[in-house]
Amino acid sequence: MTASNVYQFQPGGFADHRTPLIMNCWYVAATSSEVSRNIISRRLLGTDVALYRTLGGEAIAVRNRCPHRSFPLAKGRLVGDTLICGYHGMQFDPSGRCSHMPSMPITPYNASVRSFPVVELGPLVWIWMGEANLADVSQIPNTHWLDDPAWTSVSGAFHMKSDYVSMHENLLDQTHFPFLHPGAIGTPEFARSKLTVRQEGEVIIIDRELKNSSPPGVYAMPTGLTGKPVHRYSEARFASPALHTAFAKIVDPQPTSGAQAEFRFNITHAFTPESHGSIHYWWFNSRNFKLDDQDSDVFLHTASAKAYLEDVDALEWIWEVVQNDNQPQFDLNFAPDKPGLLMRRVIHERAAAEAGVSL
Repeated sequence: MTASNVYQFQPGGFADHRTPLIMNCWYVAATSSEVSRNIISRRLLGTDVALYRTLGGEAIAVRNRCPHRSFPLAKGRLVGDTLICGYHGMQFDPSGRCSHMPSMPITPYNASVRSFPVVELGPLVWIWMGEANLADVSQIPNTHWLDDPAWTSVSGAFHMKSDYVSMHENLLDQTHFPFLHPGAIGTPEFARSKLTVRQEGEVIIIDRELKNSSPPGVYAMPTGLTGKPVHRYSEARFASPALHTAFAKIVDPQPTSGAQAEFRFNITHAFTPESHGSIHYWWFNSRNFKLDDQDSDVFLHTASAKAYLEDVDALEWIWEVVQNDNQPQFDLNFAPDKPGLLMRRVIHERAAAEAGVSL
């Protein structure tokens, strides 16, 4: 029985791990480097998808299931821009339409495999798994810094056992930073600093500032400001069900003569549900200074990967408890949980709208 069979929408409710997945949304299917002339398969929102490139370099996504006998098309082969099923040789063009059936004298043109709208922006290949006529490219969240020569990035990826609602909630919960990521991202002073929460449409935004405090480790080494009091400004946002971004500005109020006084970091978290209990997760740590500094690249990649693995571990442990503990529990909420609750309300309402439920 699927979550959508048992889930009950409630007026004023909040999404959780049981809430039906949001389908009408742009999600990341893969990074650009993952999609090539070698067909790959990936399960996205419960559907197996085959991904490949045409000879012209266009990224293509089709359902990874031949409409004849359900053979996985990713196990087939490409000849030019034609995808050939490895079972009976049924051939499909990039739109998913059957162009030839070797065992038939007349091509069954009414036979097709579902294709999905795909847009490639910078290092990300975005896919729309919902109703194709609703796929509006303008709804893809802005991540221009990932493809801007004024910025450089380090990146990584995880496959994790958790739900995407909990992942968003984790990223909007900055009070866990000093405890799950001590020294690297959060400091006790940052956790206690003043924050404001605002909502713009379906986007949830946290603004926080901390003045005259030493930067955390992940920012200290690249900026060269270890142990020095700085002003730290940050914004974290639930940008869409598929994306969370965080922007940090570190300001040295008393720079030495000729030294840089302002440093910016943009953090990008893209994640796509594989199912209700598993996620494809890609992260990027971008900066607008020391663009060719390899030491900073190595440090930021190592520090970021360590911190995000700590998130992955924590969420997988929580998922295991939620799935295996038979004793019911209503988790408590406190004032700092407001951003996460606003996000959960947004996802709850979007899921209800897709299900045709009026709240």
